Parts: sequence; structure tokens; C-alpha cells
Amino acid sequence: MSLLNVGSRALLANQAAIQTAGNNIANVNTTGYSRQNVVLATMPGQLTGGGYIGKGVDIQTVLRNHSDLLTRQANAAAATDAGDSARLERLKQLQDVFSGGAAGLGSAINDMMNAFSDVVSSPTDLTARGVVLTRIDETARRMRDGAGRIEEIELAVAEQLKGAVNVVNNLARDLAQVNQEIVRARGNGQAPNDLLDRRDQLTREINKYVQTTQVAADDGSVSVFVGASQPLVLGGTAASLAIGDPQDFGSGSGQKKLLFIPANATAAQAIEMNDSMLGGGQVAGLLRFQNGDLAEGRNLLGRMAVAISEALNSQNKLGLTLDGKPGENLFKTITLANAVPGNKNTSGAKMGVEVADASKLQASSYSFTFTGADSGTVTRQSDGKIFPFANMGELNALMLGQGLRLTDGAAPPATPGAFAGATDKDQFLLTPLQGVASQMQSVQSSPRQLAAANPVNAKMGAANDGSLQLVSLKATGKTWDAALGQVVNTGALTLPPSPVPPATGAGVTLTFNTTAAGTTFTLAGNTATPIDMSATPPKEMTAPYEYIPGKRISIDGWEITLQGSPKTGDTVTVGNAADPQYGDFYQRDAGNASALMALRDAKMFDGASLADGFAGAMAQVGTRTQSAKFAATLSSTIAANLERERAAVSGVNLDEEAARLIQYQQAYQASAKMIQIAQNIFDNLIQSVGR
Repeated sequence: MSLLNVGSRALLANQAAIQTAGNNIANVNTTGYSRQNVVLATMPGQLTGGGYIGKGVDIQTVLRNHSDLLTRQANAAAATDAGDSARLERLKQLQDVFSGGAAGLGSAINDMMNAFSDVVSSPTDLTARGVVLTRIDETARRMRDGAGRIEEIELAVAEQLKGAVNVVNNLARDLAQVNQEIVRARGNGQAPNDLLDRRDQLTREINKYVQTTQVAADDGSVSVFVGASQPLVLGGTAASLAIGDPQDFGSGSGQKKLLFIPANATAAQAIEMNDSMLGGGQVAGLLRFQNGDLAEGRNLLGRMAVAISEALNSQNKLGLTLDGKPGENLFKTITLANAVPGNKNTSGAKMGVEVADASKLQASSYSFTFTGADSGTVTRQSDGKIFPFANMGELNALMLGQGLRLTDGAAPPATPGAFAGATDKDQFLLTPLQGVASQMQSVQSSPRQLAAANPVNAKMGAANDGSLQLVSLKATGKTWDAALGQVVNTGALTLPPSPVPPATGAGVTLTFNTTAAGTTFTLAGNTATPIDMSATPPKEMTAPYEYIPGKRISIDGWEITLQGSPKTGDTVTVGNAADPQYGDFYQRDAGNASALMALRDAKMFDGASLADGFAGAMAQVGTRTQSAKFAATLSSTIAANLERERAAVSGVNLDEEAARLIQYQQAYQASAKMIQIAQNIFDNLIQSVGR
């Protein structure tokens, strides 16, 4: 009977081995399946006088080939890969908004600025003026198109985030249920391999969206944590995630956050998760794009829209139209939104903002934290730089350095520099350039409204004996700010006196005096101290004013440059170009058109010219995209390598299983032969006893 028992056990063991190998082969393409092996153990031998006689084999368990370490590493790498890939996909779409070529925004800007050259050559040509207005309208349209495409990307990202979070919540519930089934199944003392594979696969799926960490419990369940500490799945209980607005500034911030909602809690009890703690996963990658890359794209586009419209509007308003009237805006005035107050603010103070100097604008948002009514810090979010301020004067000066002027936030007209009323721990988020590109719109349709002429005209004194010559004369709108101790561009222009009827030589007169010590000049008719614009930085001049050929001198918002050597008594008179004493010369003058065209080379975007501003923005977005592409390629390679290492342990190798089938088949046949021999021996024994 012992031989028969040994054969029977061997037959059953090899049958189980064949069945397990067959199961492996059947599931070779099943996602998440781990290869299984039958674990066999020798039965305890029977003691006899001649020693221990073996009693065969016993099936101990069916073990799945699995490495916790490799699985965790592969999950983490897959999460990083998913996050980098999701961000790269959206960055490519953002890069399309900042594309070059004839259909791009940069081409439209350059065409617009170059169109002024024909007006400079022929200021009375209505066709040339009409082309300028057409180019202005095309630039505004492409700017709005770019803003619209960014909005479409944002909507797509929002929907993708919602969909990803819904998938995670469903997977978390499934994982919690599998945990419960595993706990029940472990009551029989054996590992439920298929359920364990199912749980590992669910964990892998969750990691594609949100990176997790897992902690095993003694009962066989596994708890899954997100954001390093929040329990998404705790044994058989699942929490949930949601996408919402930041709790400090709400929807006005333009940002999105991942919210953790504990089990049996309401949405109002959601916990805002720190983006830096999310790690990888599609959700983390999309949030990084939404709150970082997309915000920068909006700021870059918004800064171009504001800078271009402000620069051209200001300069056009400094000139004269074909009808001799002051110019008006070429673009619709862009309104900057008030700062968003923190949800925990107690003061009720409002913070508004307006453009002070378009050339100093930064493609950034700003956060303000007050440590008192007049002190605190400002954080520039584009680079994280922190600026402290000890009083409101320092705060206003600080923001003027960023090209912005704070206001009281009241309905227009707001009061510049009047922001006040903040209290300790108040916070504000200022996003001045977010979404403003959609406001860009041309407002002039008549070519006659293009203010191509200078509002001032100059005449040399009839009795001049020297070689004094006029190099340039243009309106700039730049004045001296005594509080800041620097030149600011306010668009303010004080035209020379214009008596009625006009007096001969009426205006601002420069009278020169030449001595052995040098040449100086005096002024008459001006309202402000002249500014030496050739100095670095520009500075106010002191009387008697030194004359240096080629020096740019700003007076009352207009700028004159003279060349040559004047004699004592020589004069230059700058008068109001609309005075009848100059006749209709303003119709043939293109001084302001030249100033408009010169804006093409004005330093506007972090030291880059207006014409090169779009190229700079395109390079910034392109650099982000290339960096993201490198990161995605690297993380994909690492994830693929770790997955191959995991699959080498857990995956099914058909050649190996085929070889094992033959091995188990032969063992099965030998076991059957053993039973046959035992049967024959038993039959012979019965027959012998029967005789």
C-alpha cells in the first residue's frame, strides 16, 4: 500500500504541476498575471529497522513568482513616466500657439511694425496708412486667436484631470474590495494568487494617475497612500480625490489643486494636497502644466499684448492726425484685473493695478503677504524671488520696478498709489497678465486717424551764425519722477505755448552761449527741468545747461537732438505743430510715424526688442518643451527597463513553460507506471495468498 500511496501522491503532484504550467500558458497575455509554480515537499519518511523509507511527495502551495521590490520600483517609474508624458503632450500643444512662420504671431507683429516705413516715406498716402491699420487689426486678431487656443488647452486639461481623478476613485474602490476578498481568502491558510495579482494590477493602474506608496498589514491587506501621507485605501475602506481651486485664493487664482476627501467625509472637508508631494502620475504632470507651464504661456502672451498696445497707443496719442488733431488709441485699452484677496483676509482691502512702464513688465504673477499694515513680502512667482518691503512707499516703488502701479482697486477711475488698509497676515495674488491677450482689439478704421506727425516743430533762429543743425525731434511722453529719482514714461506731453493769434517764434526757445569754457544754453517757455537722456541712467540737468553735440535732451515730454557748433546768441525754437504759423506742414511730417517705427527696436521684453519679443517667448516655451521631452524620454527608458526586470521574475516564458510541460508529462507518466507496478505487485500478492 505504501508504494501505491507514493505513486498516487506523485501522480497528483505532477498533475497539479501540469495544470499550473497550462494556466501560465493560458495567461501569457493576461495583464498583471504573475507566473505560478507548484511548491512540492517530501513527505516525512517512515522509520523502519532499515532506516527511514520515503512516503512520496506532497503539494505545499502554489506560489506566484513575485518581487515586492521590483514591483514597487516599476510602479514608481511608471508613475514618473506617466506624469512626464502627460506634461509633454500638453506642452507640445502650447508650443503650437507660439509657433513661427508666416502664419504665426511673430510674423504679424513684424509686418505691423515694418508697415510704418511706407508712412514715413509718404505720410499723406492713405493707402500706406490703411495698410498699417490692417496690420494692426491682424496682429490683434492673431493675439486673440492665441489666447483662445490657450483657453482650449486649459479646458482640455481640466476635463482630463476630472477624468483621471474619477478613474483613480473607481480603482481605489475596487482595490479596497479586493483587499477584503484577500483577507477572507487567507483564512484557509493559502495565498490567493489571482486576487494578489488583481490587487497589484490595480495598484499599477492607480500609479499611472497618482503615485502611491503601499504598506502591508498583518491580515494580508495593503494600504495605499498618496501625497506621501494621505490614505487613499486603508484596508477595505477607500477615500476619494477631487480637483478643485486653491483654498487660499479660490477660483481667482487660475490654478488647480488635488484635493483629498477622507472616507465618509464631505467635499467641504477636503484636504488640499501639496503639489511637490504628489510625485509622478498623470494628475501630477497635468497639474504641473496647468499651474506652471500654462500660466507662463499666458503671461508671455499677455505681456506682449499689453506692451504692444501700451507702446503704440502712447506714441500715437503723442502725434497729430491728418486733420491736425491729437492721435487716439490704436488698440482698445487693456484692463488689468484686481489682485485676488486671500480667503482668510480680515481687512477687506482691495488691490488694483495698472501699467506704469510696459518695457519693465515681467511675465509673472505676484503673491503678497503682509506682516503688518505697511510691511511684508512680495514673491515673484516666475522665479520665486522674494522682495521685502517695510512701508507702502517701498511697496509702490518695488512694483514700479516691475512695470506696474498699484491702485486702490476701486471701479474706474482707480486712484494710483492709493492701495492701503491691509492688516497682518493678509494675502493677495496678483495675476496682471493672465488672459489679457483676449482683450486686444484694434479701434481705428480711418487711415486719417493715424497720428504720423510730430506735435512739435522746430525753427532755427534767422540770425544764427553757427553750424547748429536739428538731428531729431519727437514726442516721447517721458518725464522726471522726483519721488523715484528716475525717468518714467507716463505719456504726459506739455506742448509749447500756442498764443492766439500765434506770435512769431512762439514756443520753447533754446538760446546758446559759447565761451572758451564750452557751450551752454538757456531755456524759455518750458515748464519742467530738461533731462539728459544720453546719460546712463538719464538725469536732470542743472543750469546753465551744458550743450554737447548729439546729446538727447528731453523737455516737457518731447525730445530734441542737435548737432553742430552754435555761436553765442544762436537759438532754436520748438513750437506747437498745430499753430497756424507752421501752416499744414503737419500733414507732410512723419516724425511720429518714425517714432512709432522706432518702437520696433525699443527694449521691451527683458532687454529684447519689441520685434524680437515673440522670438524670445517662443524660445522660452520651446526650451520648456525640449526639457520636458528629455525628461519624458529618460523616464520612459527607466520605466521600460524596470518593467522588463519585473517581468523577468513575474512574466510567463512560453519556451520555459513548454519545457516544463514535457518534464511534468514524463514525471506524470512515470508516476502512473509506478501505480501500475504497485497494482501488479498487489494482485500477485493476493493471488499467492489465495493459493
